[in-house]
Amino acid sequence: MKIESQIEKISSFQHLELLANQVVEGFISGMHKSPFHGFSAEFAEHKVYNTGESTKHIDWKLFAKTDRLYTKCFEEETNLRCHIIIDNSSSMHYPKLKENQKFYESKIGFSVLASAVLMNLLKKQRDAVGLSVFSDSYEYYAPEKGSDRHHRMILNTLEGLLESPKEKKSTDTITYLHQIAEKIHRRSMIILFTDMFQSENEEALFNALQHLKHDKHKVVLFHVVDNETERKFDFDNAPRKFIDVETGDEVVIFADNVKQEYEKQVGDYFKKLALTCAQNKIKYIPVGVGESFDKILTAYLVEKQNFG
Repeated sequence: MKIESQIEKISSFQHLELLANQVVEGFISGMHKSPFHGFSAEFAEHKVYNTGESTKHIDWKLFAKTDRLYTKCFEEETNLRCHIIIDNSSSMHYPKLKENQKFYESKIGFSVLASAVLMNLLKKQRDAVGLSVFSDSYEYYAPEKGSDRHHRMILNTLEGLLESPKEKKSTDTITYLHQIAEKIHRRSMIILFTDMFQSENEEALFNALQHLKHDKHKVVLFHVVDNETERKFDFDNAPRKFIDVETGDEVVIFADNVKQEYEKQVGDYFKKLALTCAQNKIKYIPVGVGESFDKILTAYLVEKQNFG
């Protein structure tokens, strides 16, 4: 399911909540084709039964329809605490959008809409959500809550991230991941959206990611990239000036002269990230700007099932 068909003509980020709801409703309606068959029947009212839990609230009618065990949830129950983290450094505001492009065609716009989509799903399941935003400073923090007012406050903050950065903002991932980890006291699922463009010591970076896992938190890292230019280096062979949006450094090159070596190094970096995350029991998911959100929602539901 492509974003264009989900969103149709709606393009303004003022409709963030509406867009997110549209994506989630489309996803839920298609769930009968997925491993979560039956889960959409009374989506907000059920969760998967885990062995060892009380059988008191098992929905036997739903079991008869789906051959899977679900327990009924109640209005006051919060099943999960989720904390979303967004990297708001200047590199996340790439690619620079043309006048006719949608806000979600940049890395920050895609991450913002993906976060709103996850929040919509969390709200439907009566789960609590919090938000942290960082760049070269710790820009925003909200603890995990489930109220409508809290959701609106976070959505307003997300909309504010879509403004173009007024100055070069570097990425101090290590410092702020450690600070965020210290703020999350109750066991949570932590979801991180970042392009992983930082020049810091890689070992220190993964120590910071590992810190997020303290207190038995589950960490999901969505590695957000523009596949055409950042992975495939898909440029014509005219001489081009490439500018580092965080440092201002410039280099003029012919794309064809470096394409092969560039793709190799980027490929090696992605493999190393995936391997190191696997070793640290961090769920690593590369996502391209413009891809369907089904990948993100399915990953979230799988990880929620495994949260236990």
